[in-house]
Amino acid sequence: MHFNIKGLLARNGFFLDVKQPQIYVNLYTAFKKAILNRSLETGYQLPPSRVLANDLGISRSTVLKAIDLLLVENYITAKKGSGYFVRAPKNKKIKLNISAIEKKGGYPTLSQKGKAFSENATWLEGDSTKGVAFRPGLPPLDIFPVQIWKKLIDDYWKRITPSELSYCNTIGLECLRKNLAHYLKVYRNVHCHPDQIIITTGSLHSLYLVSNILLEAHDNIVVENPTYPMAYKLFKSLEVKIHAAQVDSEGLNLSKITCHKPKFVYTTPSCQYPTGIKMSMQRRYQLLKWAVKNETFIIEDDYNHEFSNWEKPLGSLYGMDTQERVIYLGTFNKLIHPSLRLGYMILPQQLVGPVSALYQQSSRFVSRQNQKAMSAFIEKDYLNKHLRKVIDTAKERKDFFVHHFNNTMSDFFSLDTSSEGLHLIAHNKVNMQDIYLEQKFAEHNIKVHALSNYYILPNNVNGLVMGFCSVNPKQIKETILKMSEIMEQLKG
Repeated sequence: MHFNIKGLLARNGFFLDVKQPQIYVNLYTAFKKAILNRSLETGYQLPPSRVLANDLGISRSTVLKAIDLLLVENYITAKKGSGYFVRAPKNKKIKLNISAIEKKGGYPTLSQKGKAFSENATWLEGDSTKGVAFRPGLPPLDIFPVQIWKKLIDDYWKRITPSELSYCNTIGLECLRKNLAHYLKVYRNVHCHPDQIIITTGSLHSLYLVSNILLEAHDNIVVENPTYPMAYKLFKSLEVKIHAAQVDSEGLNLSKITCHKPKFVYTTPSCQYPTGIKMSMQRRYQLLKWAVKNETFIIEDDYNHEFSNWEKPLGSLYGMDTQERVIYLGTFNKLIHPSLRLGYMILPQQLVGPVSALYQQSSRFVSRQNQKAMSAFIEKDYLNKHLRKVIDTAKERKDFFVHHFNNTMSDFFSLDTSSEGLHLIAHNKVNMQDIYLEQKFAEHNIKVHALSNYYILPNNVNGLVMGFCSVNPKQIKETILKMSEIMEQLKG
């Protein structure tokens, strides 16, 4: 892709002067400066000499002379049949030094919220597409029906009207919300009106919108311990008072929570994250009763329902609620693939307007084409078929993973196989901290999570959270063998 770089060259010292005898030197110098200061990035393809000459109003021979100088000085490289490309600058890489900028003074300071979000952010290092095994929370990525999805996207573009290229309804397309309402009624015992459904990019996006509508700094909330680390970091960034409720064999236990009227309780009852425990029916009724007594909302994050409730279906908290206390979060990113970025939430009527208003004034709406494709994916029964295939594949890969992990890693870990979700927990038998092991495995593109990082309160937990079904059996076996070799070296 080429663009008119006349303005960029001018900013780097190129001004056309017909009286100037050596225009090509001036052009060469401007290109050189642009490459050194990274206005032209490494790998950028220069426009063809004819196009460049026409844009700059000079002869092609002048352009070619400047290009020859750039080639001699190794600022650009020529690829036969392709053109000229910018090479990496010879000087050292330029690093943005935030602390140096702050010392200059004269700039507004970050808000307290801005500082909090910066402190709690977790950045992916390097190429996040590498090291898929054994990242928790991933479905079998290799069995997604790519061709079917491509056909649905192609159909969308074949039938699109000019008006559909305009803005989209903030809360989501009506066709998707209607199909989703039907899907949830069948699969999750959730009965709601389509207008209560808001389409988002995923559970964390939904949680961000709801939290910003409900919470002031220093408000009380109740969160499971252990819990989803990204949710916990969001709450910390919003500077609220987080009360940790322990998880036992029946799920969330509120018996020791004494805070006054928390704004909400955040819970994962269908498959507690990360323990995999299902909240008992008795606890569910207790939680709903507790929410009424304390005049609070319940945020039910049902991220893993299809996997954990396939054999022994258990209705959602939302389906049991008669007081409009439950805010229901769901996602297709765990069921289909994370790059889809498609989730949803079901809100009590009184929250639909405020959440929609915040959404409209921030990220606006989810891609229309993805919404249309997902609506058709549900309506044409592709989701049901894919879901069944995913469930069968996950079972097979879990059995395969457990067998090979226990045969290979039993000297180092004790594997808990009780979870019905997309991950398993391996408790550490050796005298090495899980955070240290997470780092060491990451150096070999093996993605596991330290169990201790899921706990809010100080703890002595030591284990690894591992996804088992994102890759095929061959890769599972090879990765487990690699893990064993790493453990032997560390032990060694």
